[in-house]
Amino acid sequence: MAILEVRDLVKVYPTATAVGGVSFSVPEGICFGLLGPNGAGKTTTIEIMEGILPPTSGEVRYRGESLGRRFRQEAGILFQKTALQDFLTVRQCINLFRGLYDHGLEVDEILRLCALEKLAARDNRKLSGGQQQRLLLAIALVNDPAVLFLDEPTTGLDPQARRNFWELVQSIKAQRKTIILTTHYMEEAELLCDDIVILDHGRIAAQGPPQRLLHEHFAQVLLELPRQDFPAAARALPLNILEGPDRIEITTDNVEGTLRTLLAAQVPLTHLRIRPANLEDLFLELTGTELRS
Repeated sequence: MAILEVRDLVKVYPTATAVGGVSFSVPEGICFGLLGPNGAGKTTTIEIMEGILPPTSGEVRYRGESLGRRFRQEAGILFQKTALQDFLTVRQCINLFRGLYDHGLEVDEILRLCALEKLAARDNRKLSGGQQQRLLLAIALVNDPAVLFLDEPTTGLDPQARRNFWELVQSIKAQRKTIILTTHYMEEAELLCDDIVILDHGRIAAQGPPQRLLHEHFAQVLLELPRQDFPAAARALPLNILEGPDRIEITTDNVEGTLRTLLAAQVPLTHLRIRPANLEDLFLELTGTELRS
């Protein structure tokens, strides 16, 4: 059963159409990823889903109803940026937001769930980036939400803090809560999401489980070589070659034949890497490689 439905969503600004008729549904109890390059309409779509922005047309429904009091009581949101009150400890911050809801989790339970017990008495201004995100996640959980929005939650975190945050999200997901995730980290989306929508220019470019989409778009494997190892003459080879700023990618369903072709053209293979396609490959194939502002 769908917990959220997005129906024919349109958002028009005076100078541009940010979202141009988007429809999808989010089944209950999954992690749903909303992906897209800068300017694709991702942030606008999720802010409409959160009830922050009104759509120009179309609607978002929660459990079959228009967004209203029930949604506000049962939704939790971790925004890209949140300013907390100065001089409050971690426990005081959680207490403050917990008081805004009629029902929710006990503060001690939230501290435990987000691994904040040892930081409960610390001033929130003295937290590291990863600790700050765990506190913001704790605040998003104060009302024990049925649906949790995570808007680029690991941006700016170091790899260790990011992986720690992923573990927290997976533990929340195991409680059968519905998670709506936006992220620019394709590894993050591939690890956490059961279903994704990729937006580009305000419309849906792809939709479905990540592994199914990869199977549909990439029957081949990818060969990667450093750009400096790929001579100019080899660019004329009868291969499916994609040139990046620092590497060459070749897609093929005949690895042995491709290797023979490269060796015959005297392409050095010392630094060759062979791998299956991943979500980043799909993202770039669908949305392009040009820089978006």
